Parts: sequence; C-alpha cells; structure tokens
Amino acid sequence: MNGGIQPAGFGKHMAFGTQELVIVLVAFFILFGAKELPKLARAMGQAKGEFHQGLADVKNAGDTTEDDLERGGRTEAAALTEQADEAGVEIEGKTPEEVEEEMAD
Repeated sequence: MNGGIQPAGFGKHMAFGTQELVIVLVAFFILFGAKELPKLARAMGQAKGEFHQGLADVKNAGDTTEDDLERGGRTEAAALTEQADEAGVEIEGKTPEEVEEEMAD
C-alpha cells in the first residue's frame, strides 16, 4: 500500500464550527420552512424530556428490583398475599394497608 503513510486528515477529528452550523440551519429552513422550526424545536425538547424521564424511571426501577430479590424474588404484593394466607387473613376486596392492619391485630 502506502508503506504506512496515511493521507492528510485521516483519523483526525473534524470540529463542528460556525460555518457548519449555518449550513445546517439554512438546510432546515429550506426543508421545513420558518413556520415549522418552532414546532420541530418544541417536539425535540419534549422528546429530550421524555428520554430523561425514562432514564430516571429505569434508575428507580433498580431499587424495587433489589427489594424484590430480598423478598426471595417476589414482589411486595406477592409477599403480602403469601403472609396473609399463612395468617388466615382474607384479602379479597381489601387494600394492602387494610390487610397489613388486620394481620397486625
């Protein structure tokens, strides 16, 4: 091949400068028009917000997974149902708080 000589600029990172930004904005104006840009920006902002909310939900879900593992792989509701069955407490039509209160009596 070239004997180890690389073409100029090969493997170097290209910077995104002002000129490239202007070109992208002009392309958006041509493709979408000036009226559609605010709607597009709003939609992108909402999508970013939903993405961050999804990340937060995933992080919070990890906490409940660890709690489920501590209960032997059962959810809180399943563990409560099992405890109520062992105590002979009827759970039909009751909230978890009512079942816990009745088990405590």
